[in-house]
Amino acid sequence: MLDPGVTLGGRYELVDLIARGGMGEVWRADDLVLGRRVAVKALLPALAGEAGFTARFRAEARAMAALSHPGIVEIYDYGHADGVAYLVMQFVEGESLRALVDRDGALAPHRAMGLLAQAADAIHAAHRQGIVHRDVKPSNLLLRPDGRLALTDFGIARMVAGDRLTAADEILGTSSYLAPEQVTGAEVGPATDVYALGVVAYELVTGERPFTADTPLAVALQHVNDDPPALPADVPRPVRALIMRALAKEPDDRWPSAAALAQASRSAAHATRTAARAAATPAVSPGPEDTSAEAAPAADRPPTRKGTAPSGAATSRPPGTVAQAGAAAAAPAGDRRREGVPPPGHRRAPHGAPLRNRRLLAGAAAVLLLLVAALAYALTPSGGADPSGQDPGAGPSASSGAGTDPTAPTGTGPSGGTGPTPRATVTASSRPLPRPSGARPSPAAPSSPAAPQSPATATRTVPGMYGWREVEVVAELKRLGLIGTITYRATPDQCYAIEQSPAGGTVVAAGSTVDVVIATATDQCKQV
Repeated sequence: MLDPGVTLGGRYELVDLIARGGMGEVWRADDLVLGRRVAVKALLPALAGEAGFTARFRAEARAMAALSHPGIVEIYDYGHADGVAYLVMQFVEGESLRALVDRDGALAPHRAMGLLAQAADAIHAAHRQGIVHRDVKPSNLLLRPDGRLALTDFGIARMVAGDRLTAADEILGTSSYLAPEQVTGAEVGPATDVYALGVVAYELVTGERPFTADTPLAVALQHVNDDPPALPADVPRPVRALIMRALAKEPDDRWPSAAALAQASRSAAHATRTAARAAATPAVSPGPEDTSAEAAPAADRPPTRKGTAPSGAATSRPPGTVAQAGAAAAAPAGDRRREGVPPPGHRRAPHGAPLRNRRLLAGAAAVLLLLVAALAYALTPSGGADPSGQDPGAGPSASSGAGTDPTAPTGTGPSGGTGPTPRATVTASSRPLPRPSGARPSPAAPSSPAAPQSPATATRTVPGMYGWREVEVVAELKRLGLIGTITYRATPDQCYAIEQSPAGGTVVAAGSTVDVVIATATDQCKQV
């Protein structure tokens, strides 16, 4: 029995229990030799004496040791001490996708697609080494605070061309994420993991699994015999099509590879993010009564769907199980109009049409007063001269120039002209990006004492951009008013961000620099 304080192999001191599964326990531990925090997975004592489980546990260590990818948890060591078989892994700060969905329910489609792309990248890296995971599920996908995902638990992985570690008729895996071929005992392969990723994606955008039943066996049979319930109509069409293709019963009908799924997921994430922002942009500048011009995008706050099931859901599904059914904000505007759903970002003024009517009446009254004043001026015997002898046009407004607002900002922009201080922009090139010419005012010192604070004096939260395409990185940093420094690194996986500094979630001043590394072996995916 393992307890806190126990030291395995004279090196790894157990701190506290993280999780317990059917085969073993995962502990937070300290490496006393290298002085670092690690995760230790120990095989349950009751199984340690069985050759089959010990062999499978050792195979997991070897499988993980063969993989080197930023999206896969790194293996450090394997050992056997005092009757306990254990493996030592990289400790990942953060939470699993299981915990995220249990807490937040459905995610915005663009976020779900971004996470799916990262998971598919990691799975593709395993497939390149001839390893099929066979147990892809939210609890095996760990989300770091900076938005990067890490795949773990290769406990039932197998080599595509190698000896089986299980009997031919043995079903291993979690029933909710089993591919049909795993249930029927057919040959498993990379398409098996693609199917499981489809189930994970379904759960991310709806907050629930596609198949539920009273027993694991009943759920497994649904994967073979039943079609998944239709996704909610407010999930964008490209996302629905992507997920349903991954959930095809026949392996040949699914995405041809995890890499293809990853690329499609990134394209869907970009399209839904762009559509959500376009729909969230108000058509008319907010009036005095509406000061929340820069509200959070609706796509980041998917609507809660209480008491409704996805359209086309099986009647056996209990009602009211969808806590949050995806992001209506990400649906294209045309689809939303047909479905009667108001576009995201649409806000009605507190007084509606009467408010606009009052503004029109006020304008008309002002025009009428000007006409009356002009008529009175023309009929004055003195020809309109001011009794005091002063020229009405000689006041401050005349000396300032026609139409000049004395309260307008007078800061100097990068080009040397006058006008409000511009927000910092971002561009991308094959070398570190230069800062815009011209001095940027310090957030604590506006360019003119009389000028109101510009958006550049505000703070911004740096987004977690791991897995984003370069064009998405550039667009988002530009939108936030941050300066991007884009550099490139040759890696087998191309066309997406693999590092950034500061990390996602960091609060910085607007106009700050964000360094982003894009993985690419050639120029083919720069700015695409």
